[in-house]
Amino acid sequence: MRVLITGGAGFVGSNLAIFLKNRLPATTVICFDNLKRRGSELNLTRLKVAGIQFTHGDVRNEEDFEALPPFDLMIECSAEPSVLAGVGSSPSYVMNTNLLGTINCLEAVRKNHAAILFLSTSRVYPIRPINALPFREEATRFSLGDTTGIPGVSSRGIAEEFPLAGPRSIYGATKLCSEYLIQEYCASYGIHAIINRCGLIAGPWQMGKVDQGVVMLWAACHRFRKDLAYIGYYGTGKQVRDVLHIDDLCDLVLAQMKRLDEFSGEIFNAGGGLNNSISLQEMTAICREVTGETIPVRSVPETRPNDLIWYVTDNSRVSRTFGWKPQRSVKDTVTDITRWIDSSRALLSNIL
Repeated sequence: MRVLITGGAGFVGSNLAIFLKNRLPATTVICFDNLKRRGSELNLTRLKVAGIQFTHGDVRNEEDFEALPPFDLMIECSAEPSVLAGVGSSPSYVMNTNLLGTINCLEAVRKNHAAILFLSTSRVYPIRPINALPFREEATRFSLGDTTGIPGVSSRGIAEEFPLAGPRSIYGATKLCSEYLIQEYCASYGIHAIINRCGLIAGPWQMGKVDQGVVMLWAACHRFRKDLAYIGYYGTGKQVRDVLHIDDLCDLVLAQMKRLDEFSGEIFNAGGGLNNSISLQEMTAICREVTGETIPVRSVPETRPNDLIWYVTDNSRVSRTFGWKPQRSVKDTVTDITRWIDSSRALLSNIL
């Protein structure tokens, strides 16, 4: 089998590539990346050591796909992943990468008579309806109140049936449009595809920023003793997200690769779920425990555009379908990140 991973030198793509090569050594794994994101170049040595082919290219350029060897499966990890992309500036890069890039990827899949496993995002769900859900403020977090009668949400979190009407950010819109295009290609050309709406993914080899990669950012700032801030929603750090360890995502992708034909065109919410939900305030406590460091955390009451007060993935459908569930806790994830930082401190100090 020949697997092409777009965005293959990024955090998710490189970890997936090495995981698949280790688990399926007879598989040819090809990584395709433009190396735009700082830190992605550090993964090239890892990929080479693992016996993975790397091709420098950009999903925005149709011609770059012509240099690639044939493949049977594309795992589409390329994206401009920031929910703040295009806010107060041109949306051209995020739209060209995430939307035009999807079109070029689908054409490459069609021409190769291949299948596609697409990593979408929980950000396809609209912001205002989520922020309008009934919440109650607790000591360290916001929690969901009574959702009786509200479709697509329960005590387990946001499910695939949550209504999609309303704005969701330029980033979220590009990924939702990509989902629609993939389903059209399935119907029109018989392509097999699975779409995963991924929540917050974290783990070693992520280069965290303030607008995404928040778990890595929190751990790195504690390790390097840099300031942090609770931004928005009164500046208390009670916003909640759920966290999925990169290794748990890799386990899921492997399970789905074996059943692509069976669930072609299906969409799954892939996240850490309620058991791995955490607020920023609770994240600070875990980072202090794991790293042994206490750093200043400022309070910025003003809420940024596109911020969510709460999002937890209801992953019950994907768990039921593939016999999968996350095995690593948030503390496990922070611990793995901290160990990686400690073992690579000289390499990462200029980036993190």
